[in-house]
Formats: sequence, C-alpha cells, structure tokens
Amino acid sequence: MRSFTYANQVLPYLNSLYGRKNIAEFRRYDAAIKEFGRVFGGKSLGFVSAPGRVEFIGNHLDHNGGKVIACTVNLDIVAAFAPTDNNVIRIAGKGRSTLRVPVGDFEPCFGSAGLIKGVVQYLSEHGYSVGGFDAYTDSTIPTGAGISSSAAFELAVGTILSELYNGGGIPSDVLARAGQFAENVFFSKPCGLLDQSVIAIGGVVALDFSDGLRYTRLDGNLDGLSLALVNSGGSHAFLSEMYAAIPADMRAVARFFGRERLIDLPPDEFFARYYQAAKSVGEDKVLRAKHFFDELARVEQMQTALCGDGTSDGSGIVPDRAKILSLINDSGDSSLTQLKNCAVNADDTAIADIVAFARSVCPCAARVHGGGFAGTVLCVVPDEYFGVFFSEATAKYGSDRVLPLRLRFVGATVL
Repeated sequence: MRSFTYANQVLPYLNSLYGRKNIAEFRRYDAAIKEFGRVFGGKSLGFVSAPGRVEFIGNHLDHNGGKVIACTVNLDIVAAFAPTDNNVIRIAGKGRSTLRVPVGDFEPCFGSAGLIKGVVQYLSEHGYSVGGFDAYTDSTIPTGAGISSSAAFELAVGTILSELYNGGGIPSDVLARAGQFAENVFFSKPCGLLDQSVIAIGGVVALDFSDGLRYTRLDGNLDGLSLALVNSGGSHAFLSEMYAAIPADMRAVARFFGRERLIDLPPDEFFARYYQAAKSVGEDKVLRAKHFFDELARVEQMQTALCGDGTSDGSGIVPDRAKILSLINDSGDSSLTQLKNCAVNADDTAIADIVAFARSVCPCAARVHGGGFAGTVLCVVPDEYFGVFFSEATAKYGSDRVLPLRLRFVGATVL
C-alpha cells in the first residue's frame, strides 16, 4: 500500500486505471480521504479500486460450464481504508449510512451487510486470515443496471482483507469465489462466477468455466471500437427468480440426457434428440439449451476475431471488427428469441426497442447486457460512428440513460 499524501504520488496510479484525463478521479480520491477522517476520526492507510464489467458474448453460459468473453471498465468503487483492532468491519459511503459487521457474525441478512458477511465467511472457512477495518466508499457504478455493482463491492471487501491480513496474497479466483458465495448464500441470487472473475482479473478476458475457472487475457484487442450502455429504465435488482429459471432450465435439459451440465453434453447428441427433449422437458427449456450451444460456438469465434483479421497497423494486430459486430448481434438475437431474457412479460419491449434503435443509427452491435429481463443494452460502435450514435441515443433516451464506457486493464487492486 502507498500513501496518497501528494498528487504526484497519486497520478501515476490513476493514469493506469482511468487514463490521463483524471482530475475528477483525483478529486474523488481526495474527497474519500477527507470523508474517511470525518466519519472514522483517523487517517486512511490506502485505497482499493474495484471496477465494473461488461460481457461481450457468452450470455448465461457460465453457470452451465460454458465460456464467456468480458472486460472491466472505467467505472468503479473506490474505498479509502485502514485496519482496526476491534474485529469489526465498518463501511461508510457517499449517500449511505455506515454498515457495522462484527467479524465472525454470519447470521443471515440481506443487502450490503450480507455481502460483507459472505466474503468474510468464505475466506475464513478456506484458511485465510480476516479482521476488522474501516472504509469509506465512493462508487460510479450504477446499481441495478448490469455492470455488477454488487460484485465490485464484494471484490473491494475481499481485496482489502487480502491486503491487510494476508499480505495481498489471496489469489484472484479465491476472491471471485468469495464474492459468488456471498451472492448465493446471503443475497439469495444464484449467480455463476462470471462477474466476480472478470473484476478480480481485469482487462479483456476469455473465461472458461468447464472445469473450475480458466482464463486468458486478451488485452488491447478492442482498437477501433467504443462501448456504451443504454439503460432501459427498468432495474433488474428484484428479478432473481427469473434469473434462477435460466440455469435451472438448462440443467433440466442436461439431466434429460443424463448429464449435470450442458457443457458435459456433446452438441451432436443434443441436436440429434432435440425434438425428443423438447417433448419431454418443454420447448422453452430446450430453446435455452440451444442458445447455450449456439452461443458457445460464437464465443470461440469471437476469441479468434479479437486476435485479429490477419492485418497489422504497425503497432499491433488489428481485430476483425466486422466479425466482432456480427457475432455480438447474433448473440443478441439469440438472447431475444431463444434464451428469452429480454423482457419481463409479453408487453415489455423496452430492451428490444433499444436494440433495434441502436442498430438503425449506425453499423454497430447491440444486445441485452448482463442477466437481462431489464437493465441495459450493450452497444459496441466503431469509433468513426460513435459521435453520431451518442448524439442520436442521448436525444432519444436522455443523457442520464446513455453511458459511454472505456476499457480498463486493471482488475480489483490496492493502490
């Protein structure tokens, strides 16, 4: 950990997280130091930054052992923190009351306190040291919009505990699993490991969940493409049952074939008995399984496209932009028609309307983002069209619902 007393100490680290235009970020950090002192009456020892994330392709594959390509972005949770000797975790934040969680208190509860308890319980049960600390947080990650604000919070807590009580030595996959455990057990959300893994690792990441967690970093392969999220106006914060139905439906199809997960089922066997399975377990469930296999093939093609179209601009490989955009659009269409996670009911067309609008503005890709049903649409736009896209999108939906994003190459980290 490093002291943030002087600007010349801070700026090199902020440059690595946010780029060089980071005066607003410097002010966030400076304000967090001051607020830490006001709330807790002492000096902070260091900072943690845990970013949000978006996934390009691999919608709802992680929980059945599939593959996903995702990246971390420039929106994050920042926390000024310091250790305490009272075995209590206290976390305050901009616009929120102070949470107080005794270390070792694992009584079930909901909300952020439950996420803290879940991370602490997982780490302590897996042989890592835990203890008390104070932290003051400031977040630029919108809640309920699919950028993984809860996972970023979990990784911030885990990263602080790693730094203070384990010499910064808790591996990324362990921190990710601690966050997943907190979501599953204390938040009653049956999420896979996608969100936490990307945030723990950072950058553009190809994730393979077929046998635990394996990953490959693909950093630097989004040249010429810009990202934006368009908010549908509906939160997905209370749609856990709809999310839970997707992995349950996929596993029901896998069990029809005598497997536990779809990844364990050869695609040829699935398609050979497609109609038999549909008759037995239901057409909608089998359509979701078909999305799994179709999407899995797209993920593998996407990794190739990100690694270049065979040309070079002299400074590195140029990604195959046309193929990337085509694959993301195909993924979005499959999510709409097969996975069916683009609406909460038959009358809800908010996400489908945004997708259609974005694609009509310019040659871009648009698809439902994250768990779906509500929340946001991810738009991947060639740089030369981004000005037009942003202008049209903000004119239609308002500037508060269109969120430009930048790629970030660093995951959850202590500065």
